[in-house]
Amino acid sequence: MTTRLGLGLPQMRQYDLGRDVPDVARAAERTGYDSLWVFERALFPEPATQGLYGVEGLPWPDEYRNVAEPLVTLTLAAAATERAELGTSVLVAPLHNPFQLARALASLDAASGGRVVAGFGTGWSHDEYAAASFRPFAERGRALDEVIAVCRAVWGPDPVVYEGDLTRIASAVVGPKPARRVPVLLAAGSGKARRRLVDHADGWLPGGVGVEAVAAQWRRLRELAEERGRTEPIRTVLRANARHSSSTRAGAGRRPFHGSVDRIVEDLAAHAALGLDEILVDLQGSARDAEELKDLAAEVYEKARAAGV
Repeated sequence: MTTRLGLGLPQMRQYDLGRDVPDVARAAERTGYDSLWVFERALFPEPATQGLYGVEGLPWPDEYRNVAEPLVTLTLAAAATERAELGTSVLVAPLHNPFQLARALASLDAASGGRVVAGFGTGWSHDEYAAASFRPFAERGRALDEVIAVCRAVWGPDPVVYEGDLTRIASAVVGPKPARRVPVLLAAGSGKARRRLVDHADGWLPGGVGVEAVAAQWRRLRELAEERGRTEPIRTVLRANARHSSSTRAGAGRRPFHGSVDRIVEDLAAHAALGLDEILVDLQGSARDAEELKDLAAEVYEKARAAGV
């Protein structure tokens, strides 16, 4: 069984949002991609008070200076496509008002005919939390819990009733409803995050950090699901932040999904062999413009399918 393949939509500053997002989305769907994805970066602190991913001294990539709002980007893609799923990997859920986020995702799912995949994470940037979050960084886990619970309530049958720390919905009709049950996928690196995923989510959003690391994480997650009595399957969508170059360097020091198209495809095949359901390939940082991104995405797709991915 072939692994589903998704493509990251163009959100960075070298792209024209209104023109390039629909264009790339249509091209990706024609090529055969099963899904289209966005990520979230709310701001670029300057000077940086915190390293990338919270790692001291690790610089933020320059391309994060201008990242289009994820749900606006997905809406543009939804209007231009008919088949591909529309996912977030990831949306930093605590940066959003839970009720408004639930309504926005429901409306997008209804408008697109049931194609939304809600991928959430807690994020890591203190600056983003200071600017946008309704709760402090230290309470990010509780904030994510409430987002999930509010989404489930709002997407469910009327009347909607919910009582949480931030959100209180007295008996009310809330519409539109999603066209179908929207799957909630989570990024989960810590033990507590894995328990949240097993107990409350439909799937997992691992990062493409290398075959051995992903295999170990996937094994721990399955073991935890068995321990906690989960019987429903866990959907898996791996994010591969690919960086294309002419390099064909191999060896232990090579970063996953970095190098020539053939190297990227080799890594796709290796990760697909783990039994993951889907791999999201984000190539937008490698391309100068939308035309190059479309060509690169088509080449990766065709070679991946030829390699049995």
